[in-house]
Amino acid sequence: MLNLPKLIGHRGVKDLSPENTIESLNLAKKIGLNWIEFDVKISKDLIPILFHDDSLERTTNGTGLPIEHNYKYLKQLDAGSFFYKKSTNIYIPTFEEILFFCIKKNINFNIELKPNKGFESKTVKSIAKTLTNLKFSNQYFFSSFDLNSLIMMKKILPHSNYSFLVNDFKNNQSLSDIIVIANKYNFFCFGINLNIVNSEVIDIILENNLLVTVYSNKNISVNEANQLWSKGVNSIFIDDPTKFKLI
Repeated sequence: MLNLPKLIGHRGVKDLSPENTIESLNLAKKIGLNWIEFDVKISKDLIPILFHDDSLERTTNGTGLPIEHNYKYLKQLDAGSFFYKKSTNIYIPTFEEILFFCIKKNINFNIELKPNKGFESKTVKSIAKTLTNLKFSNQYFFSSFDLNSLIMMKKILPHSNYSFLVNDFKNNQSLSDIIVIANKYNFFCFGINLNIVNSEVIDIILENNLLVTVYSNKNISVNEANQLWSKGVNSIFIDDPTKFKLI
């Protein structure tokens, strides 16, 4: 089982630099984070890229879905202007670029599988192919809200580590249900939304010899983090770690 740090950079450090870019990952490393999470999906020509949303509008000057465009088009988009409110030379990097970057900088990483709907299989296969083409000693794990993507990836890369992300307990999916899923597929961890985390949830997960990570759609404060750690949470995805004492 991986030994995760208390803090993992979220999309690099997304409150301090444009998310899922080389700039954001580089800043996370400079600040002192040795583990970084990023999102990966594919372009029309099956190139794995770092990108979070289903569509391009929020974080670039492009339109439509990433899966609708070849990487040549995606690379020329401005992936920093949404953050800095002015034109930049920041671009959407390929997953391969980021792997080379992480190897060079000795960064461990969490690959969140973010397939566009209907392209789960192609996304998983493209990411696995890129990953296995490189030799490296960095620690890493896969995560996703999409259970089928995790299962597909585990069939291709059975010795990698996997974390199931849980946003809520709706749709008749209880905590006991996801524990069964984790045990069935030998996942090592859960990523739980801050909004549904409590002592009972944490205790049950830990009792089943699984790790607990916590994420949020806003930056988690030092006080919130200390409370989570005191309850047994292993790791927190952080957007801005500057108020934390990093070791």
